[in-house]
Amino acid sequence: MTAANDRDLTRLWDIHQAAEWPVGVGSHEGQLMTLDTVVSGCAAYYFEERELDPQRVAILEDCLSELEAVLPELSEDPSDYFERVKQLGALLLEAGRQQ
Repeated sequence: MTAANDRDLTRLWDIHQAAEWPVGVGSHEGQLMTLDTVVSGCAAYYFEERELDPQRVAILEDCLSELEAVLPELSEDPSDYFERVKQLGALLLEAGRQQ
């Protein structure tokens, strides 16, 4: 991962940790809560270990796929929050694939 991507990942993670759960998530709340938790867990692991194992890379791929399917159905406030989760997952995935 380049230094610029690492800074982007760190910045995005800091923003996400400070963000509040969005209002109006709707019928996908359980699924989105799980996706948020899993991506956040992968981020915490990455920042502690500075790498992702193959299992976490596969999990992130699945999470990003699910987010792609659900995002078009969300209103603006939750969409912004979960676009950030998607960006975070994509940067983590990039880091994990470069090892």
